[in-house]
Amino acid sequence: MAERTTFRPFVSASETPKELTARALILGSFFGIIFGAVTVYVGLRAGLTVAASIPISVLSISILRAFGKASILENNIVQTTGNAGQSIASGVIFTLPALIFLGFDLESFRIFALALFGGWLGVLFMIPLRRQLIVEEHGALTYPEGTACADVLKAGEQGGSFASRVFFGLGLGALYTLFQNESLLSLFPATPNYQPNFDPNGQQILKGAAIRADVTPEYLGVGYIIGIRIAAVMLAGGVFSWLVVMPAIVFFGKHLSEPLYPGTIPISMMDPSSLWKTYVRPMGAGAVAASGLITLCRTAPTIVSALTGSLKKKAAATAVASESRLRTEHDLPNWVIFGGSAVLLLLMVLFLQFKPVPGAQVGLLANLAASLLVMVFGFLFVTVSARIVGIVGSSSSPVSGMTIATLMATAAIFLVKGWTAPAFGALAITIGGMVCIAASNAGDTSQDLKTGFLIGATPWKQQVALMIGVIISTISIGATLNAMNKGLESFQKLPVEKTVSLAALPDGVSNQGHFTREHVTITLKTPSGQTMHEELVDAHKYILLNAIGSTSLEDGKYLYNPETHQIEVQWVQGIGSEKAAAPQGRLMATVINGILSRKLPWSLVLLGVTLVIGIELLGIRSLTFAVGAYLSIGTTLAIFCGGVIRWLVDQASRRSSYGVAHDELSEEVSPGSLYASGLIAAGGIMGLLGVCVKLYEAATDKAIPRFHETNPLHKDWVSVLAFAALAYSLYYFARKPLETHTSYPQE
Repeated sequence: MAERTTFRPFVSASETPKELTARALILGSFFGIIFGAVTVYVGLRAGLTVAASIPISVLSISILRAFGKASILENNIVQTTGNAGQSIASGVIFTLPALIFLGFDLESFRIFALALFGGWLGVLFMIPLRRQLIVEEHGALTYPEGTACADVLKAGEQGGSFASRVFFGLGLGALYTLFQNESLLSLFPATPNYQPNFDPNGQQILKGAAIRADVTPEYLGVGYIIGIRIAAVMLAGGVFSWLVVMPAIVFFGKHLSEPLYPGTIPISMMDPSSLWKTYVRPMGAGAVAASGLITLCRTAPTIVSALTGSLKKKAAATAVASESRLRTEHDLPNWVIFGGSAVLLLLMVLFLQFKPVPGAQVGLLANLAASLLVMVFGFLFVTVSARIVGIVGSSSSPVSGMTIATLMATAAIFLVKGWTAPAFGALAITIGGMVCIAASNAGDTSQDLKTGFLIGATPWKQQVALMIGVIISTISIGATLNAMNKGLESFQKLPVEKTVSLAALPDGVSNQGHFTREHVTITLKTPSGQTMHEELVDAHKYILLNAIGSTSLEDGKYLYNPETHQIEVQWVQGIGSEKAAAPQGRLMATVINGILSRKLPWSLVLLGVTLVIGIELLGIRSLTFAVGAYLSIGTTLAIFCGGVIRWLVDQASRRSSYGVAHDELSEEVSPGSLYASGLIAAGGIMGLLGVCVKLYEAATDKAIPRFHETNPLHKDWVSVLAFAALAYSLYYFARKPLETHTSYPQE
């Protein structure tokens, strides 16, 4: 408490510099749209998200300076508004992709509504906790990302300039992606791939294995930021899946003439991607679910203490705040909090009543009960999340574990009521999604409010900026989800045609009517996964089928030809494919599907559970390993390369007096982390540009000029060399000190 009484913010409460200005809100909203979309793109591909407040802060300092002098509080409003996009996107990608895995479409309005409700709940429920968590426990709860962001803003006010490092990462990362991305110029392969050669006796070594890397700048940047330890554990999971489990499946199953459940073709006909999709993903989902529950149990004491501690001190803190007249103590009034919560409750009831999940119409009272469930779990986990991130930071907050707890409780209620149809699984995801988004946004909101506390911001102005940021960013998040799902999709001709009668569809397969598109491009691939032939066909003749929990078809959508009475094409959704695996969304779908339908490949799921138990017994935190086991090795290997660069930089800094050690304000604001943030933003933005190009080509039947695969540079070794050059640029800029003019006291 003594530490709080002696604390002095950077801007005193008696000063009134510019803060909540129109240009700050406009620039912050722009960053919210950009970084919200980038977070969706990177999170769906890598299963990880990174904080956006620091790169937004350094960009804001540079941009607003070009338009005249800007106050530190104005730059803080920019990062507060923009960071809302990243936090909302994190909650969305953890849950709402599960709708696809449950066989439902991603409706833009549904995504917008759920993100808006959850985002506003996170802000409103956090406001009463601000004084107790941010002010009263200033010495106990550090809020690492919020403190680092305050350091950046202070340095910018005192003359430090970090934006050039972010811009270098943006520029070089964008130029690299322009030639690397297969949807853009595609000068060299986007994913160098190696499958073991044949030995002299004609037997393939490690058949079913593959070593590949998605050599993108965003993976390199993510790996640098998370560090070598986490990146190595993730890669260990990928190595186990791709170089141990998959070859073992082929070794023991290659002689089977019939498919092995949940596979729909014989193992001998599967390429590594098919093996991963069919057998590794269910095992990985079981591993992620088990590790998530273990993480939740491990943090249960912290959750209980966080909740009880907040409730005990809330009344006293509110009484003190009501007596204060200082600018730095003014929150939004209680009538806004309680009135806004009541309006959100009403909006949720109306949304569930008039925009229900098809097949899950349950009546007004049930919708009211579901909305109250969101409010109860939302307040519980907002309180928990806001406190936990003060200790361990946003990236280590067990939001997915809290969401699993919500989903399990909701699914158990549905099971008792007899609501076990797939539509009720989607309703459970709707409830859990809003809770997850609220908890995710509350964590980042508390970090932003901590930044504001340290620099002397006005709380109610930050809270208004957060509410505006939530509204703006939800628009881009829904659009990005749908764009990725469509832009990364493919229609693949099935290797074995299946004769099916519409009058007697297999168990778990439903008829969804005629396919509505005019034409699609059907791809035929070789057993090694290479594209052999593409054909544009008339799609009006097809009937759309949806499979969930079927023993004859893997989960997904298919095109049925009524003329041949065969299922000829598999419609591979963009989200859930190898390019956008969405591990957390798959986990949520697995939990819901397992409780309601009880039609899971339990042998594979339980293999994942026992794998996690073994990893925990080794003393390793299993969640990172489980995510690595679920993701493609192409993702984990590229992330590991970034972790190696981080390790090399740290080693070089320890050996030399020249380096980042004497120049960084904190670990989160090192030269390398700023450059890596630029790489992540560049990869996400250019990747989304590639998605837009694909959508344009599909809509107009016109192809943009690209380098052909026969060009002399379209070789795997060229791709590896180009990625190595990009990695060296990260090493170089991470070792190059920042040009600062700060006057912080020496230790």
